[in-house]
Amino acid sequence: MSGLIAAFLTSFAMTLLIIRFKHLHLHFTADSDLFGPQKFHKTVVPRIGGMSIAAGLFAAILIKTLDLGIGNTELILLLCAIPTFAIGLTEDLTKKISVRQRLLFTAVSAACAIYLLGIEITSLGIPFLDFLFAIPFFGIVFTIVAITGLANAYNIIDGFNGLSSMVGIITLLAIAYIGYVLGDTTIIFLSLVMAGAILGFFIWNYPLGLIFLGDGGAYLIGFWIAALSIWLCARHPEVSPWFALLINGYPIMETLFTIYRRRIHQGKSPGMPDGIHFHTLIYRRILQAKHFDSALSANARTAPYLWLLAGLSITPAVLWWKSTSILIAACALFIISYLWIYTRIVKFKTPRWMHL
Repeated sequence: MSGLIAAFLTSFAMTLLIIRFKHLHLHFTADSDLFGPQKFHKTVVPRIGGMSIAAGLFAAILIKTLDLGIGNTELILLLCAIPTFAIGLTEDLTKKISVRQRLLFTAVSAACAIYLLGIEITSLGIPFLDFLFAIPFFGIVFTIVAITGLANAYNIIDGFNGLSSMVGIITLLAIAYIGYVLGDTTIIFLSLVMAGAILGFFIWNYPLGLIFLGDGGAYLIGFWIAALSIWLCARHPEVSPWFALLINGYPIMETLFTIYRRRIHQGKSPGMPDGIHFHTLIYRRILQAKHFDSALSANARTAPYLWLLAGLSITPAVLWWKSTSILIAACALFIISYLWIYTRIVKFKTPRWMHL
């Protein structure tokens, strides 16, 4: 509990300081692009919220490290996260880091987690596919791709105030709950301290958008959640591998559908920004017209729709975390639901209940 409190208070205080003294750093920390396809803010805002989350993690893990001594797993995971956070923060400060470079550094973080902590996918829970993991290095490569992909996914869904940060908090609490059921204090601690650190930032980000998460924060959260999701399954074979997939269903689906839409449907690079993400459609087709007099109001009202969407995959993952067959069925149902709602919005046939 002391770690959770330390993470929250440190993140909260640092975010306050960043906002209070933004006049000293805004010239190089601000998101000053107000007209891009994925930009929905009207004023210049600092985008280094990831620094607060990293500071919260560091404070919480430092306290535990001093109690237990150097070499504990919590500190090692934090060290593994440094490359992905550093490259994301560098992008926030310079605006000159490509997606490929960010993915490369995140892959380094993933490789470190595999080597130092054994965070590796070794099974999919499907006998006729599990033979692939007998191929040398297949599991390692698959794990690196999975962790890197989810880290990037959190950056993709970070489009509106409070969106990715609250999805991250909900996911981490779900992981912590399963860790509690299994009596895994390491998973519980690492999940809760990250949730606390994110909450310290979230209070300042939602609903007013006084500070943004930035690439550093998004990649750090995505990496952390990916590592814990996989590690939970690796430490406890009774947890279905599909739990790790379904609990992250929303960001994963958003990323895969974005790749399909850009590469296959539009013939463009998946790394190019566009304005037709799920969250963007909800903002433009449902909320912007209703709250045309207040862009801030429409922005803040967008995230809850996606929190609920994320809940459609997180809830069954928590309820049936042991059952591969049920989780596979839930994955299929979530994919169908996502595509159905997305298609209805695109065709201007948004379900009535979404206009409430």
